[in-house]
Amino acid sequence: MTALSDLGSALWALSTPMMLFHVAWSMLLGIVVGALPGLTATMGVALMVTLTYSMDTTAAILVLICMYVGAIYGGSRSAILLNIPGTPASAATSLDGYPLARAGRAGQAMGLATAGSMLGTLVGILVMVMVAPLLAELALEFGSYEMFWLAVFGVLISGQLTVTNAPVKGYIAGILGLMVAMIGSEGLHAYVRFSPTQQMNGGIGLIPAMVGVFGLAEVMTAMWQRQGVLAAARDKSDRIVPSFGEVWRYRATVLRSGVIGTIVGVIPGVGEDIGAWASYATAKRLSKKPEEYGQGSTEGLIAAETGNSAVVPGSLIPALTLAVPGSASAAVLIAALFIHGIRPGPMIMIEQPQFISTMGAILILAVIAMTIYGITMTRLFVQVLRVPYAYLMPLVFTLCVVGTYALSQRMFDVYVMIIFGLAGFVLRQMKYPMAPLVLGIILGTMLDTNLRRSLMLGNGDLWPFVTRPISAVFVAIIVMAILLNFGFTRRFLAGIRARVMRRTDA
Repeated sequence: MTALSDLGSALWALSTPMMLFHVAWSMLLGIVVGALPGLTATMGVALMVTLTYSMDTTAAILVLICMYVGAIYGGSRSAILLNIPGTPASAATSLDGYPLARAGRAGQAMGLATAGSMLGTLVGILVMVMVAPLLAELALEFGSYEMFWLAVFGVLISGQLTVTNAPVKGYIAGILGLMVAMIGSEGLHAYVRFSPTQQMNGGIGLIPAMVGVFGLAEVMTAMWQRQGVLAAARDKSDRIVPSFGEVWRYRATVLRSGVIGTIVGVIPGVGEDIGAWASYATAKRLSKKPEEYGQGSTEGLIAAETGNSAVVPGSLIPALTLAVPGSASAAVLIAALFIHGIRPGPMIMIEQPQFISTMGAILILAVIAMTIYGITMTRLFVQVLRVPYAYLMPLVFTLCVVGTYALSQRMFDVYVMIIFGLAGFVLRQMKYPMAPLVLGIILGTMLDTNLRRSLMLGNGDLWPFVTRPISAVFVAIIVMAILLNFGFTRRFLAGIRARVMRRTDA
């Protein structure tokens, strides 16, 4: 009850005219960014960080969260109407949303997507407010050894889950990120490493690298790909606002997908697209009509949208309590928190005990604004989708350059952004994921500093890395995750399962 009362107090404190104005414009901008193919949530948040530098802390975080929530939701607009996901998180939405739109039920599809996004985010908010303080208390037990393994775990799991068919590509991307993080002065003795120029002594800036990977690379990828054809069919009975019974029919799917999405969000670096696919696959497996999935299933649509939206508050749980991002967008938010004087990590419940409740209240305001816009401004978003890439992409490129330069007024950061943009585009064409690379840059300093601090504390002894209880759990999980990639391990486990099933049947 204390957590809910704190949430109510934070919600009341944020309900000022200026804060509501910030919610209104940033949510609208976020939906537009998400709806336009080629502009992702991570890119929107990264660019917005550069524009909120002069804002006060609460207003800046509110604007960034609204951009994040709005962009994830906005991706469903182009997924349904163009069959091109506005963001990777909406890829599963297009499987059933576009067939519904082609059948003249685009309004119903967008209404159900709005309901699913709203309910999924609310489920995630409830879990975040309840679980985050407990996780922060547990994180106080983490020492240097545990933080080292946490960084390894984050990069490993991110690499494995973002490329399920070829996890080695995820591992390579994560290692590349760790290598980039080693550039510049190290954290304990300020010794300069891998720095051919003086401008690199401070390391590679996270924001320029992320704007390049998720901004410029997205622009180049979008120009490389096709532009979708708008689904124009319209049924006279089509409506945007779903009935209560229509949503209530899928209450089990909504609750299950919300929990799955939140759990996926907690896993470092995985992201909203995995939450959507995991929720969609589970709903299809348990559905009474699995043959309708991919043909215009309303249940599949609401499962995908609930799952990807629940990841947003879920990803903030490790970001706030462990300073380990649950998604690429949460990684940018961590950088923004540091810029605005907030230190995410185990000490946040001691230094700023009300901040998690404030984040929950911000998410609630974002959900309210998202629902209002989703119901009342669907026709406007359809017109936004008609903007040609030839007009849109130069504008986005300009924002990438101006935003990167404005953060530190250094042309070097612009060069970094361009180099990472080109590298990101090439890696995308080779099917390498970007989330592990960015997570490697973020966690590289944590991994390096805690490894060397642990060796100093133990006089070079490696045993504490595997004998301390929490470290031993991390080691066991990491080893199991790696072994499961090998065919002989999967065959061995399948044999054990078959024997157990035979004994059960007997």
